[in-house]
Amino acid sequence: MSVFNTLKKLIPALGFVAIAASAQAQEKYVSFDPAFTSQTPNKTEVLEFFSYACGHCAAMEPMVQQLSTDLPEGAVLVPVPVGFNASMQPMQHLFYTLVALDRKDLHSKVFDAIHKEKKRLFTKEAIVDWAVSQGIDKASFESTYDSFGVNAKVRNATTLTDQYKVNATPSFAVAGKYLTSPGMTGTYESSIALVKELVAKEVK
Repeated sequence: MSVFNTLKKLIPALGFVAIAASAQAQEKYVSFDPAFTSQTPNKTEVLEFFSYACGHCAAMEPMVQQLSTDLPEGAVLVPVPVGFNASMQPMQHLFYTLVALDRKDLHSKVFDAIHKEKKRLFTKEAIVDWAVSQGIDKASFESTYDSFGVNAKVRNATTLTDQYKVNATPSFAVAGKYLTSPGMTGTYESSIALVKELVAKEVK
């Protein structure tokens, strides 16, 4: 079985599974009391739990980029790549390696590579080859990919995923107090709108 098919079978939560009708029958978000501590000092955090393998995350990427721009000065969007199982860890490493190398301009291109160009960027080898094709030095990418810093960020991302009990992507946590998702609100647009409403409650 290919890695791609394995991912599809092992990670049903990579897309929201609730449809709008069922979303209407449940809460639009869950609350946490006490709130979790922000990892961004003096900012209201919006954590975006995502996976590069998630088709819904790929579809929402332009909306998420716009959300990042629309947030008020006192708020910040923090992407968090999920790792529901070991097969997802290479994609977590990919995200944090791009961040460390100051190549977040390639973030959206990863979604395109997987979902439009059908590239299987699910292993370190495939990811390194793709990164080199984007003009990144191979040695630099590999050393960063395996670095202590990237490994620490991957562990932290998994801790946050567990802490917020995230079981579907994309999901959004606001101010350590709320968790919502398109599966809970019914549509991509309504989830973004709710995130903005929750941020407005927190940013004074």
